[in-house]
Amino acid sequence: MTYRNPTPTVDIIIELIDRSHRPIVLIERKNLPLGWAIPGGFVDYGETVETAARREAQEETGLNVELIEQFHVYSDPNRDPRQHTMSVVFIATATGKPKAGDDAKVINVFESWRVPTNLCFDHDRILQDYWRYRHYRIRPRLS
Repeated sequence: MTYRNPTPTVDIIIELIDRSHRPIVLIERKNLPLGWAIPGGFVDYGETVETAARREAQEETGLNVELIEQFHVYSDPNRDPRQHTMSVVFIATATGKPKAGDDAKVINVFESWRVPTNLCFDHDRILQDYWRYRHYRIRPRLS
């Protein structure tokens, strides 16, 4: 019998702490699926999720992040149309000007009320959970 397992990924909600209202960084993807996304990507073999999160943040945004906390794990088999993934989502802080790199076509900084509607994957759900946590300290419930 051949086993198929979900592929581990990370997503990093990066708060820019050197700006008022702590806006977050989102990238517009240049690869399929297209749209806006939380910076992140696949965990490499032999890499911790924390190391992967720092690496992916650096590759996609040019920012050196400080991981503040592990926020939640999202594992719906349909979250990524390419394959079954599970994402460990981190909240991180950074300072400076983000620069689009790696998989990012465009990079921008968004306040909570200005986030684009064409988000990839399940990132709309992740950001809704994040804003609820930020404003009311309510963590996402386990399914």
